[in-house]
Amino acid sequence: MPSVKTPNIYSLTAANSSTSVNSLLSRRRHRHKRNLSLGAPPTAGSTGASPSEAAAPSQSASPLSTLSLDRKTFLRQKQSKQLQAADKTWVRSDLRRGCVHVHDWLTPSYPRPVLCTLDTTAGEIACKLEGRWPEPINTSPTPALFIQLHGGAVRRLADDERPLQILNEYLTNLGFEDAWRLQEEGMNPEIGCLIRFYFGECKPRSVGGSERVQLSGVFNVRKGKLSLPVNRWSKRQVTLSGTCLIVSSVKHAHTGKMHILPLIGGKVEEVKRHSHCLAFSSGGPQSQTYYISYDSYTEHLRWHRTASKIASQRVNSVDLSCCSLEELPTQLFYSQDLTHLNLKNNFLSPHKGIPALTRFCKLRSLSLSNNGLSEFPLALCDITSLTELNLSGNRLHSLPADIGTMHNLQTLLLDGNFLSSLPPELGSLEGLTYLGLSFNRFSCIPAVLEKLRDTERLCLSGNRLTVLDLNGLQWLPARYVDLRLNWLQKVSVADAEQLEHIVQLDLRDTGLRQLDVSSLCKLELLRCDRNALSLLKVSGRAIKSLHARLEVQPVPENLTLLDLSWNQLGCVPDWVSESSRLEVLDINHNCVTELPVQLLSSGSLRKLLAGWNGVCRLAERLERSQLEVLDLQHNFLTELPHNLFIKAQSLRYLNASANKLESLPAASLSDDASSSLAELYATNNSLTDKCIPLLTGHGHLRVLHLAYNQLQTFTASKLARLEQLEELDLSGNRLRAVPTTILSCQRLHTLAAHSNCINAFPEVLQLPEIKCVDLSCNELTEVTLPEALPPKLQELDLTGNPRLNLDHKSLDNIRCFRVDPSPSAPFASESHGAPAVWSHGYTEASGVKNKLCVAALALDSFCGVREALYGVFDGDRNVEVPYLLQCTMGDVLAEELHRGQRQGDYMTNTFLTMQRKLGTAGQRMGGSAALCHIRHDPVTPGEHGACFTLKAANVGRCQAVLCRDGKAMQLSAVHTVRDEAEYHRVREHNAIITEDNKVSGVTDSTRIMGYSFLCPSVTPRPHVATVTLTPQDEFFLLGSRGLWDMLSPSEAVEAVRNVPDALAAAKKLVTLAQSYSCSDSLSAVVVKLSITEDCCCFCEPPPPPPSPGPGAQPGGSHPYAGGGDGIPLPPASSGTASELSSEFSTSEMSSEVGSTASSEEPPPQAEPLPPHPNPPGRAGVRRPARGGGGFQRQFSGALSDNGLDSEDEEPIAGVFSNGSRVEVEADVHCLLRRDGAQPQCNSPAAAASPLPPAFPSPAPSPVPPSSPCLGAESRSGTLGRRARANGSVACQGRSQDLIEEAADAPVRRQGGYFNAPAQPDPDDQLIIPPELEEEVRQIIQQQQQQDRFTDQSFEENFS
Repeated sequence: MPSVKTPNIYSLTAANSSTSVNSLLSRRRHRHKRNLSLGAPPTAGSTGASPSEAAAPSQSASPLSTLSLDRKTFLRQKQSKQLQAADKTWVRSDLRRGCVHVHDWLTPSYPRPVLCTLDTTAGEIACKLEGRWPEPINTSPTPALFIQLHGGAVRRLADDERPLQILNEYLTNLGFEDAWRLQEEGMNPEIGCLIRFYFGECKPRSVGGSERVQLSGVFNVRKGKLSLPVNRWSKRQVTLSGTCLIVSSVKHAHTGKMHILPLIGGKVEEVKRHSHCLAFSSGGPQSQTYYISYDSYTEHLRWHRTASKIASQRVNSVDLSCCSLEELPTQLFYSQDLTHLNLKNNFLSPHKGIPALTRFCKLRSLSLSNNGLSEFPLALCDITSLTELNLSGNRLHSLPADIGTMHNLQTLLLDGNFLSSLPPELGSLEGLTYLGLSFNRFSCIPAVLEKLRDTERLCLSGNRLTVLDLNGLQWLPARYVDLRLNWLQKVSVADAEQLEHIVQLDLRDTGLRQLDVSSLCKLELLRCDRNALSLLKVSGRAIKSLHARLEVQPVPENLTLLDLSWNQLGCVPDWVSESSRLEVLDINHNCVTELPVQLLSSGSLRKLLAGWNGVCRLAERLERSQLEVLDLQHNFLTELPHNLFIKAQSLRYLNASANKLESLPAASLSDDASSSLAELYATNNSLTDKCIPLLTGHGHLRVLHLAYNQLQTFTASKLARLEQLEELDLSGNRLRAVPTTILSCQRLHTLAAHSNCINAFPEVLQLPEIKCVDLSCNELTEVTLPEALPPKLQELDLTGNPRLNLDHKSLDNIRCFRVDPSPSAPFASESHGAPAVWSHGYTEASGVKNKLCVAALALDSFCGVREALYGVFDGDRNVEVPYLLQCTMGDVLAEELHRGQRQGDYMTNTFLTMQRKLGTAGQRMGGSAALCHIRHDPVTPGEHGACFTLKAANVGRCQAVLCRDGKAMQLSAVHTVRDEAEYHRVREHNAIITEDNKVSGVTDSTRIMGYSFLCPSVTPRPHVATVTLTPQDEFFLLGSRGLWDMLSPSEAVEAVRNVPDALAAAKKLVTLAQSYSCSDSLSAVVVKLSITEDCCCFCEPPPPPPSPGPGAQPGGSHPYAGGGDGIPLPPASSGTASELSSEFSTSEMSSEVGSTASSEEPPPQAEPLPPHPNPPGRAGVRRPARGGGGFQRQFSGALSDNGLDSEDEEPIAGVFSNGSRVEVEADVHCLLRRDGAQPQCNSPAAAASPLPPAFPSPAPSPVPPSSPCLGAESRSGTLGRRARANGSVACQGRSQDLIEEAADAPVRRQGGYFNAPAQPDPDDQLIIPPELEEEVRQIIQQQQQQDRFTDQSFEENFS
């Protein structure tokens, strides 16, 4: 792709001086080649691409359209499409006013703001835009306004609909409450990533349409017969999309007329009279032919093969879901053999579009779900061939009587409507076998169902049933009854002889307290868990699977699975041991104190889960057992049966963690015999060195967890016998060394031995399969590395070793190397003159699939010396979302603090704004998040008031817990559909809840970040708690979802309360969760508190550092001015907890997901300014964590496509690149312009400096102000490289010289996060390597002296 020449964006001086600098640096430029933008249009030479595609935006190209412009060019192009100060003043004068940003689907990057009121209709806006739109609008069809939610289907707005009211309702459902904030969010053009308005005569194409494009190019095309001289060859844009050939004008490929030729049933033939020519003919009586001539035989062959496959197909199934259809496309009717048609998530109406479906006489399956139908389409009754009809997710209130004529119907889905009754004519559908009526408004079981004798399933979940009359079920033929999520108050008893046909009954989440279903004598499966049952009677004659607490008579003979977990059982029922076919028994989370011997020695039981009970002892000796899985964790066992491994020879998995075991049973009677045990978890016990020899009999052992016991040594000869070992965890003991015989474990891939007393680095790096080594919190002094590192090594954690002397450069090849910052590193020993009130430690661990789907944020200094921010983010199985939240959420919070409108809502608004940021990044998935922000409010001595306040907010399953006086204090809440208020809110928006209590089958949290396509059923509005910290508060901790699934808040607090080091405490929490059977990614942050009375007195903040140069002068005014001392303070910034390397810095990531700066200019000076969140003189400083509380995470090319060019020789110091932007370190503070004006400094501190009185303040710029950025680092007047906490040098705000504007939401790519934005030619950018900094400085000084001498000479001559 030819590069686009742009002005020099790094211009330091006047043209003559910059020319001299460029001449000196020309020999270096070949070392600074930039990766071409992955988001740029395809090159002209690429396959199937034309030169016009490279010059114009292409629908088949990546949706990320980015422009890298210099500031002046950017302003000229965008100023006409931005809200001016006068417009914003007009809007803010009345809360009923606002604006909607209307997009042109050809260039959606630049929306046009339209001022309006709540009463303005879509027709009025369309009339206003018709005369002002730059592109000519055809008169037919009539131009209209369209709306698109979260990048989904596009709907045409009726003329009487009110766009601003729709926008405000959407933002209100999202979680915004204040009217002024609704107004401000509506004026933000980035809101288009969530809700977008279009204008035109046709609907915009969906982004997903580009995925159907198979081949595309510009070729010579001729229509009709070759023998006719009238038809001429012309250059046309030809696209093979789906099953159609599209021919259009090259210049107006998207706006002009398109000729669509369906190829199904047609012909693709070679034309022998012309070289490289193909003839495309459509099928049917009105056949058309297009002749296309190709430039090469390769293209000719590729098109011939692809098109021939399409033409030979006979498509009987078509998927047109999510295509924003109001009418059926014409080309759909070319296939007369259509049998399956999917039209869900469109906007078809009963009188427009649907009547045309009667033309398909062979149609068997039709889906019209989620089309917003308010009445049943009568035209469907004329399609007599239909056997399956899906009308779920609409707004049907009733069914017509004509539905009785659809005699061939076998499956009818009516879930998610507003039905409260069924017509009697429905009973005439004798062939109906499945009827879905879930999530409607039925208050009783419809009587007409008695006539449906072939219906096997009755699905009435999520309705309004309050009484279950078993007598009414005797007349129903249904064998499977689903009544979950009905608020049942009573279940009546019936005659057992009349209910023999019911075999499955689902009564989950019904609120029942007593249940007697003993009359269901043939019942095989009963689901009544997640209730509050105190009595349950079940017939055991046929029962096979049962999930509840229960009383069963007689003893079930066919029972294979029994789930009694999460109850209050004091003992195992006697009949359980007598069940001869029971294979799986789950009694986790009960109060069982004893396990019967008969149960452990059962001949059928294969899996026994008895964790989280009160079992104190087991039988000393067992009979022969068939157990394969035995879970006994979280009990009070002091020993296991002596012959457990001898009698249970099939035992493969044993978890005895969190007990009081002092020894383990012998593996076998002789040394020659070997057990089948493959996984042994004995963490958090009292095991000593005596148990080590007993492990040698387990020759098949693959996983061994002995963390947090009392081990002092691990016998080398015993470890050598565990040759099959793959995962070994010896953390939290008293080991001083890892035996060298670990080299015998050639399959070992994970070694965790943190929190010990190890002083010598083991030879574990010589193992070929090693992937992860954790030796943090030990006493290591040196690390000996082999000449060649293991090829699979991914992580080496050496944090928390204060005596370790290590050359960091020697481990640059390791993908994820964690080590404490060296004492000479920037900010490693920096002091702010304030006592240490808190310190943190955190850790992260990947799941079983080696994917790290969590991230942590830990800033001991945020927006000031005495503020801190901590967070944990969990993406479930998504890797990108946690890192997006980690990189951006701190900046968003700092911006909300700077607004100063209502400080109490800043945390809520942070989460809501972050939803928009995720949409800007093109991220449709979501994740959980928990944030804790500490603020300091000094009080005068003698006064009673708050000093430090902790504000915690969370969505999803990430939670925070405070330890106060040794007791756990919950700071978070988990919102699910089990909460009555949340359930009703979700049902108000007509959402479906699946059997696992997930909204639309996606997430079980009703409040979570992301998942915008589930809005408004799922919102990001967080739970917020505010606590005043006192001297009784010891610490607080944050954890991801997997941590709280395994540990209760009280257990987590008790586990780490006596651990003095925060990093060791976080490590312990993660290790415990892993040993308790957690297979998900884990993250934990522990913050130790030292709140004293002295901290709460009035104290002066430390003085600010000196000004970097002449830019900071008193006497001016600025929206960000700090006050008193005349030195303005820029808004503070935040950053990541994990210091990312320069290969992928958080500042670059933050820019990709959308600038975190405000999208509007500073408010006019006449308006009162909000108070700054920091006291005067307090610098917003971001620095790495001190001590052992932090580590560095680096991302190699395996995680991202960003990085150096393949032609680069080596990384160059001072230049930080991730493939989408180069950040150069240069001192530009003291550069003067030729006209003698005050220098414009690029540093954030200087950018916030007021202008001197001699120069009037310019008008508010339409470009947003720079985002919150560093204080202490940016005020440094030296060229020394001070790395940020995220490894970047440039500030996180928008650059004042380079502005990158992201357009549509980018599509995620395999191998990287998002498409990198386009970049200008590197030859037009001035890049200063550090080795030439001094030379450049001297040249600039010489040039300045020469300029001053010239000016003086001119003045003398003039005088």
